[in-house]
Amino acid sequence: MLDNQKQAEVLWPRLVANKLFRKTSGSHAFVADFPLADDAAAFDDGGCSPDADASRCVKRARPQERGKTLKYKLFASTWNVGGVAPPDDLDLSDWLDARDGPYDVYVLGFQEVVPLRARNVLGADKSRVGMRWIELIRAALNRSAAASSSPRGAGGGGDSGRQKVHPVRDGAGGELAREYQCVVSKQMVGILLTVWVRADLRRFVRRASVSCVGCGVMGCLGNKGAVSVRFWLHDTSLCFVCCHLASGGRDGDEALRNADATEILARTSFPRGHALNLPNKILDHDRVILLGDLNYRISLPEAKTRLLVERRDWKTLLENDQLRAEVTRGGGAFRGWSEGDIAFSPTYKYYPNSDTYYGGRAAAGGGRKGEKRRAPAWCDRILWRGAGLSQTRYDRCESRLSDHRPVRAVFTVEVDAPRNLNSLRSFFMSERFDRARSPAADRLLRKDDVNSARFAETH
Repeated sequence: MLDNQKQAEVLWPRLVANKLFRKTSGSHAFVADFPLADDAAAFDDGGCSPDADASRCVKRARPQERGKTLKYKLFASTWNVGGVAPPDDLDLSDWLDARDGPYDVYVLGFQEVVPLRARNVLGADKSRVGMRWIELIRAALNRSAAASSSPRGAGGGGDSGRQKVHPVRDGAGGELAREYQCVVSKQMVGILLTVWVRADLRRFVRRASVSCVGCGVMGCLGNKGAVSVRFWLHDTSLCFVCCHLASGGRDGDEALRNADATEILARTSFPRGHALNLPNKILDHDRVILLGDLNYRISLPEAKTRLLVERRDWKTLLENDQLRAEVTRGGGAFRGWSEGDIAFSPTYKYYPNSDTYYGGRAAAGGGRKGEKRRAPAWCDRILWRGAGLSQTRYDRCESRLSDHRPVRAVFTVEVDAPRNLNSLRSFFMSERFDRARSPAADRLLRKDDVNSARFAETH
């Protein structure tokens, strides 16, 4: 009863602000590398071509004619970059685990790609820095793809553990380039969500769309909130949610984060389509991954938290982790979601370009006078829900660019593929299709891709 009362106290001012200002969090337009058209005749053998996907098919008993189940490797990561613009020579290969890949799908969520100052929150869309991140991602992924597809020497036996990916052949018998292309890239203030797939999988992706929800200033601006993306891979709907929830380490601040999560799940909506009753809400989709700077803290005194971190006593710390409580207890904001075992150090808050937690220098007698003391916490997290998702890895990356460390997860994703996809020809393209017209979008997309397109809401 007390928790419900706290949440009501938090939500009431937000509801009033939303009614008064009706501030939109961002358009439904997004940028992608998708072609203008693909020949549906290329969907042979029910979307499980002998070149690309035969090795992924899962054989199951079929008392009646039914589709196939395919398995793909998905890499997901969240990173609060603290408003730091990426240097032009920043190499993201280590973060993306590009050398040990390749993965079939990359889902990458950023927070604070721009500083959360008033002019960025209230002013025009600031996408230039976001485009720089996307260009660096494209370079890292496709440099890795080119390296992994290059001929190996006679003594290259060390590659036996690498997953083999066969190139798909086009209708003329030539091989399609083995590279990654952007399915969706969407930014709302400092939140950026970008999804990439292998180029030979792009023809199996359809009906991509986005939804933005602002939960920040006045409960409706985009300095906090979520960017969500959904699309179908073969015949399975996937939804990815990148969040930046309310900050604060004081008692009761977790109620603000719970309220943000509740609003995101309630207010996020996707188009139902002109002909089909498509999933409208996040939880309506078959597979869902939620990631971001969720900002949940550890409910222990700061001194004890620091001591337990030094001892690497993750068990005691996680028993007092606020997000774990929301996942496990009845009525929690994330009840029904899953999270992998955490066996890595808290990801927040560090001095930039340092491995020292913020406030640690002050505790040791150093640091600036009046410096805030922020206890370490696992603010950056990855959750999931839905059958057909299996997490095989959960760790963090050691980039020192910002005061957060990136968190990464690897999933095996099962998707259904119908035996005959030719009938889906009319559903392949997103219903928000429109040509890219703005110079900003043109710079974001590859200059040599004449089929690049921008997807925008149509009425």
